[in-house]
Amino acid sequence: MIAYVTVGADDIALAKRFYSAFLPALGYTLEEGPEGLSYVLPVDPGQSPVMPDFYVKPPFDGGPATAGNGSMVAFEARNQAQVRALHAAALAAGGTDEGAPGFRAAYGAHFYVSYLRDPQGNKIALFSSDPNEPGRDG
Repeated sequence: MIAYVTVGADDIALAKRFYSAFLPALGYTLEEGPEGLSYVLPVDPGQSPVMPDFYVKPPFDGGPATAGNGSMVAFEARNQAQVRALHAAALAAGGTDEGAPGFRAAYGAHFYVSYLRDPQGNKIALFSSDPNEPGRDG
């Protein structure tokens, strides 16, 4: 099981604006500290943590943050409408479009996805694969 994912950012304020535009809608809460941003899913008392956490931090080595070529983090939305809404919110918060919301021929008939880059260049996917919604072929 993946426990957490970390992406680097040189400008934490820009990163906060971008990620706070859509992660709270997916249930994440923000814990902000001197080391950066921690987006976590809430846990009821006595329950095990819900994974994965998502961290946005300056690189520990003090060098500039860089986006991984071929790296991507995908977040699951509730439905296709939420994919569209969160994609638009992330663009308005400083993201860049890497693929408008929609179906892709290479994926399953119900895999509805959009792609973005955060202000640092990290690639993000927002997707829904609800079989109760219209699919690519219908």
